[in-house]
Amino acid sequence: MICLLPNVELIPTPLVPTHSAPNGSHSLGETVGSRRLMHRQAQINSNTTYRICTRTFTMSQTPMVPKAGPKPQEVAFWLGKAIEWGQAESPDSQTDTCVHLGPLRDFLQLLLTQLHTQSSTTETMTTLPFVGQFLGRLCWNPYVTADAENRPLLFQCLWSLYSEEPQNAVERKANQWIRNVLYKLAMEEDSATHILVKDMGLPLLEYHGAVLRKMVCLLVEEVGQTCSSLSDRNHRCSCNSILAASVACVPLVTCPEMAPLIGALLQRPLTCDKAVLSKDFLDAVSSTYSRNPLSLEPQSVVCLWCHSLTSLEGAAMSLLDHILSNPAIRPENLEHTITRSLLPKACSQHSFIFLVVNDIFRSMLVQVEGNQRLLSLIHTFTMCFLRELAALQPEECVSYKAFFPQAPPSLLIPLLTHPSEMAQGAWPHHLILITASLRQLIEDAEEEQEEGSRGQCTAFEAWVLLVRCADWVEVASQLLVSATSQGSGPLLWLLTFYHHPTNKGHNREQLLVVAREAWNHLMSLFLLSALTLPSERLQSLAKLMSARPEQGSLASLLVVSLLVNFAVFSHKPLIDAKEIFCNMVQHSGLVNEAVWILNMVNLRLSRDRFSSSLTDRVRPRTRVLLDTLIHSTTKTHGHDNMNWSHTELC
Repeated sequence: MICLLPNVELIPTPLVPTHSAPNGSHSLGETVGSRRLMHRQAQINSNTTYRICTRTFTMSQTPMVPKAGPKPQEVAFWLGKAIEWGQAESPDSQTDTCVHLGPLRDFLQLLLTQLHTQSSTTETMTTLPFVGQFLGRLCWNPYVTADAENRPLLFQCLWSLYSEEPQNAVERKANQWIRNVLYKLAMEEDSATHILVKDMGLPLLEYHGAVLRKMVCLLVEEVGQTCSSLSDRNHRCSCNSILAASVACVPLVTCPEMAPLIGALLQRPLTCDKAVLSKDFLDAVSSTYSRNPLSLEPQSVVCLWCHSLTSLEGAAMSLLDHILSNPAIRPENLEHTITRSLLPKACSQHSFIFLVVNDIFRSMLVQVEGNQRLLSLIHTFTMCFLRELAALQPEECVSYKAFFPQAPPSLLIPLLTHPSEMAQGAWPHHLILITASLRQLIEDAEEEQEEGSRGQCTAFEAWVLLVRCADWVEVASQLLVSATSQGSGPLLWLLTFYHHPTNKGHNREQLLVVAREAWNHLMSLFLLSALTLPSERLQSLAKLMSARPEQGSLASLLVVSLLVNFAVFSHKPLIDAKEIFCNMVQHSGLVNEAVWILNMVNLRLSRDRFSSSLTDRVRPRTRVLLDTLIHSTTKTHGHDNMNWSHTELC
């Protein structure tokens, strides 16, 4: 409900085309019922709002009239009519009021002109002693206040009596009376509006809701109109009301009824420089939407991010915070959480939105090194983005280069090609090509860096693209289970580069040695036939999985990733594989990391097209490993120390 505050001034500001109210040309033969229905509709269809402002009036809306004031006989006639009508409760008074609305408008215009000639309210009360009683009685007549032409004149007459700096008791009393009249008209249930609503048999809240919805529908139609200046430059631009409509929405953004208008404003094409939206409106919508009280269509949300960079950045940071800090987020619901954020959809439609979100992710990669959740988030986000991009119509699509302008061209298409798009037999060859191209690129970049060029930037861009397309890293980890010693070289290098892209604080060659050593131990434990497990291999592997100062935690994450893939994809009897896996993971303290990787493997098996024989063999192993790991850890450390539940994992 829009309230008229008692201590401010009201100036009519039409937001939509107004409909003329009845005037004095009505014939006396019209029935009372038709009169009542017509003026009830006038009350509902009133399209004039009132905005708070200073005492200055916009007189350009008032038609020119003679400067002479009302004559004594006219004063006597209209004061008598106001007394006779009262609150227009009888059919006769209602009919008579409707008949005289046109002449009353002319008299009010004469009266307003006379009031503007007075120097003070005190002088007005002396010169026109009837004015207070006359205006007060008209304010209680709903057929007068419902009329679109008489109502603004009536209110302007009232405010002409208001003193900004009252000088005596008369003026202070007049100010108080005017505030009370307007307050009662706006707020009290026995006001003129309430009388009409009650007579119509509508609850007051239902009435105000209907009025708001009707106003919203009218404004949505107006907002949807094309810019009139495009066809006729001499015509007043229809976009002038866009800014005013957005300002009017600011205090009402939490109202569900306003959602269609907010969506229409956000989705309106920016074909004219006059169709700008208020910054306060964008801030209010963004704040309300982030707190979830406002429900917008997906496309309206995308348009909001196009209008407001702050809102877009806030949405991206909110997604990051939700996933990185919420222990309830699992790999199996990560994709749903990202899709529901609408950011992948927005990124597919607008490359600049993708670039903003990408910059935020890149900054987080630098700040949070080796965070498995962050790496999975960026990988899954890219999958959702590519799926949204593929769903667009051909004419709506742009090249990959628009989204990855800094990515090395030699890697862009090979990495963006998903493993499911080619036969599994082609994976090893494709990975060799990716690794060779990437390795050459990194070597050249490191040479350029030594010469003071931008080599480090090139290496970083290549690594970010690899993180986004981590499907190939997962495939490489899987293929290492059955790789030969010679064939494992490129795959281990790719895995090492993924976990350690730069030599800052670490030595990639040393980490590659650790990866090779871990792979050799795992090959002996999982693939070589032996009645008993070689204890020296177990001890060596356990040391590699424990973070050491010279390698750091990145080495541990690399080794546990290899361990998970060997336990899942090897042909080692499940009981033996389970024993090795659980003992190594528990000894290293990387239980949560191992569970996360296991779930990512299980999710990939469900999502991608694997052979049925491989899926039938591997998925049961994955579930058993998860069950055993969680059960043994819960038994050892207690259920409260675990962030995973059996039902969520399986």
